[in-house]
Amino acid sequence: MIQIEHLEKHYHAGGRTIHALQNIHLQIQKGQIFGIIGRSGAGKSTLLRTLNLLERPSAGKILIEGEDITQYDSRQLHALRQRTGMVFQHFNLLYAKTIAENIDFPLRLTGQYSKEQRQQRVTELLELVGLTAQRHQYPAQLSGGQKQRVGIARALANYPHLLLCDEATSALDPETTQSILRLLSEINQKLGLTIVLITHEMQVIRSICDQVAVIDAGQIVENGLVIDVFLHPQHPVTRSMVAENQDQDIGFLREMERDPGSVLVRLTYVGSATYAPILSRIAAQTSAQIAILQGTISRIKDTPYGQLLIELRANPEQVAQVLSLLRSWQVTADIIETETGVA
Repeated sequence: MIQIEHLEKHYHAGGRTIHALQNIHLQIQKGQIFGIIGRSGAGKSTLLRTLNLLERPSAGKILIEGEDITQYDSRQLHALRQRTGMVFQHFNLLYAKTIAENIDFPLRLTGQYSKEQRQQRVTELLELVGLTAQRHQYPAQLSGGQKQRVGIARALANYPHLLLCDEATSALDPETTQSILRLLSEINQKLGLTIVLITHEMQVIRSICDQVAVIDAGQIVENGLVIDVFLHPQHPVTRSMVAENQDQDIGFLREMERDPGSVLVRLTYVGSATYAPILSRIAAQTSAQIAILQGTISRIKDTPYGQLLIELRANPEQVAQVLSLLRSWQVTADIIETETGVA
């Protein structure tokens, strides 16, 4: 649905040229939830805002359903923005209007709907986001999560093909964040809506996204399926963000008393292998000894996965046998190295 080619965005300030986006290439499939993650100042907001031309790129193409939107005239651009909903970090609601009036506002601006049609659409959206009872309340009477639900309903008012979420959960507490992410996932499934979201939180990406692009200093440094990027990060920035999310620090290995010749291995299981008795099978088929140091079982969107950090007490021949067995069971095994030379 969306194809970005050679995208550049430059600013000129104080006699300097600032390269906000550099040679961006991305493909976003119709119906996907696509995440863009990066630290503050990486360029993710700028990239998101090029998709409805709130930021005009300096060079490159943005093809949406085969049309290069960078070539649109004012009439075409107006139509594009009607087809593109946007959800903001700080809600951007009209505080002098009721919840129903906030949702109705973009419908009124189009001039395309009768009052009855608008009221019906508002009722549908209030039901969709779970705020039917709050119809006549004002934003100041709502919680942060409820305000964001209003923002989502308003963004959906004009039947958009694309929904852009600009740090839509970063102002919310963890429990509310999860409820908003579940709502976005339900909307994606019910409406088949393409959603592009930006965030600095890997947990948001892991919860609902199908694919992710990692941006750093205006460049895409890693891009792929979430499960591949999360479990096998390649770029240092990605590895750092994944480590922060997992809260796994292997610094304790420096002080750990270990058997001479033992090997530290990180095992990664995906899908049905997550619940298989892998370590029991190893113990039954080899004479290697295994100590579990860390472990987690969780999900990336709808896919279960597990990761274990183990100490493998075995000679080189036994280590090779264990690694061969793990590969045959579709388990990824990475030998860990630390600054102290642990391998």
